[in-house]
Amino acid sequence: GIQGICIDERLLKPLCVGVDPLEHEIRCQEKEQIKTLNTQFACFIDKVRFLEQQNKVLETKWGLLQQYVLPKKGKNLELYFENYICDLRKRLDCLLCEKQKLSSEECATSQLVEEFKCKYEEEINRRTTVENEFVALKKDADCIFLNKEELEVKVDLLRRQLELLKCVFEEERAQVDRQLCDTSVIVKMDNNRDLDMESIIKNVECWYQEIAQKSKEEVDAFYQTRFQELQDKRGKYCDDLQSNKCEISELTRMIQKLQCELENVKKQ
Repeated sequence: GIQGICIDERLLKPLCVGVDPLEHEIRCQEKEQIKTLNTQFACFIDKVRFLEQQNKVLETKWGLLQQYVLPKKGKNLELYFENYICDLRKRLDCLLCEKQKLSSEECATSQLVEEFKCKYEEEINRRTTVENEFVALKKDADCIFLNKEELEVKVDLLRRQLELLKCVFEEERAQVDRQLCDTSVIVKMDNNRDLDMESIIKNVECWYQEIAQKSKEEVDAFYQTRFQELQDKRGKYCDDLQSNKCEISELTRMIQKLQCELENVKKQ
């Protein structure tokens, strides 16, 4: 006959397809361990590369050392190391001599730089002094020019006074002529008392004119000479100032050059 079918009711229930938390935690731990192992592996690779570089450096040093003395088989390396030490001492002595030489050159260069600095400061002070003297001379020239104008004004005033004096003498002459006309008989009788007023006035006028002309010529000559001296001094000061500027520029370039050389020596 037909047998009955037995059904397991557990199989009819839906399957739970969710992720097991324990398995998820295990997988995360595995990922972290893989990362750690990768990091350690990278460190080991870096160490291997560094050791390879050190090995190459040592091989190069060993090759250089073998160029000096090749030790024979069966003997120690004392002679080889002694030769190498002697060579190093010779190099050290050469470097010490070069250092001493550079130190002496540095001292000489520093002294030369200080001398050039002192000369530069002296030239700057000299230039300032010359400029101040030039300003003072310019003020003196301006004062002399103003004094010259004042003297010209005084000369004109003296000329006017001479003209006024001439007018006064002419008036006095006219009065004397009128008096002579009134006392014509007395004048005819005594010729020794006749006064030549015209010649006197002319003499006085000529005398004042000579004095004024002489004073003007002396003043003009004095101020012309003084002005020429100031012009000569101004030209001389300008030439000295230009030469000082050129010398200062040359000293500046020299100082810059020496400073560059000093910096190079210090770097060496």
